[in-house]
Amino acid sequence: MKRFFVILAALSLMGIIIAVGDRSDNSLAQTSPLKANPTPAAKTMNGDAAPVMLSIADMNWVELPERPGMRYAVLSGDPKTGDYTQMRKVPAGTDNGLHRHSNELKNVIISGAWYTGVDMASAKDFGPGSIVVMPGDWTHVSGCRAGSDCVFYQESKGKFDFKPVTAGAANPMR
Repeated sequence: MKRFFVILAALSLMGIIIAVGDRSDNSLAQTSPLKANPTPAAKTMNGDAAPVMLSIADMNWVELPERPGMRYAVLSGDPKTGDYTQMRKVPAGTDNGLHRHSNELKNVIISGAWYTGVDMASAKDFGPGSIVVMPGDWTHVSGCRAGSDCVFYQESKGKFDFKPVTAGAANPMR
């Protein structure tokens, strides 16, 4: 069963990457901080847009300003201004503490053990192939367990933000 979810996550990620590359305009090349690569603007023999195919090593990893030590690679859109898809790397042993995000986040865990929950006592671990969808303004903890870095695919219909929450603060999404 675990193998099924890992395969499902990989196929989903490839479908998204291919769909991003199947755009007839040049917006991916203009808005994405991917390394210089003619693939997004390339055309097939019949003039259609060529697929985007990137290995994780070829992605342009950028430091996440809100969370030092974490890195991201944009696949489409712009997490600073609106809708986006991205890959995220989080160092092993990272604890994000109690926080929330303004917009819904959808994550597919690729490696490592990612945890999340309303508090540390109830936080659940999610390994490769797991899907974690968090509604906007949901107060939670999250992080990457010690042992190995976490890598996951993330998408949102709004810009990324990280809003720390003081323990005991009211949580409308609890």
